[in-house]
Amino acid sequence: MIDPELARFGFCGFFAAMPQIQLPIFPAGCTSITSDLAFECRDGQVFYFNGQMPVFSHAADDVASFRLFTSQLIVNGAASQSQVARAFGVPLVTVKRMCKRLRELGAKGFFAPRPPNKGHKLTPALIIEAQVLLDEGLGIPAIGAALGVRPNTLHKAIHYGRLQKKVLPLRLAP
Repeated sequence: MIDPELARFGFCGFFAAMPQIQLPIFPAGCTSITSDLAFECRDGQVFYFNGQMPVFSHAADDVASFRLFTSQLIVNGAASQSQVARAFGVPLVTVKRMCKRLRELGAKGFFAPRPPNKGHKLTPALIIEAQVLLDEGLGIPAIGAALGVRPNTLHKAIHYGRLQKKVLPLRLAP
């Protein structure tokens, strides 16, 4: 049974019906993002606060976590793109790109390795020639000189699977 005296003040059972307001009070040394959110960089860590309560932290050099968390703030409606750009000194276009990445790829989009460049020096015809020369056993520098491409370009093509280097069996002296 609800006490009539408490009901008069909005109390219904154990919980108050009147919402509480949180004052925008942050720990000393914080930089404000919004009136409710702030951050502080301390001992190589970045801490994010909602009032006095820390809500997230990451290493100061962890760009992927920074981009993920700030994008989540924006997508969830806790901050605007311009507020994040202003607070961290990041170009607005970068903030917009990161929000787009979060919407399209999710959190994994911030931590996945970048896809390799396709390259423009090794045309399909040059790849065929290079593969023939590799199969004949020529060295990478010799193939590069013959085709007019840098050896580093050929090494990248081998690394990314566009060329297959033939592994020769070891010959032991009798």
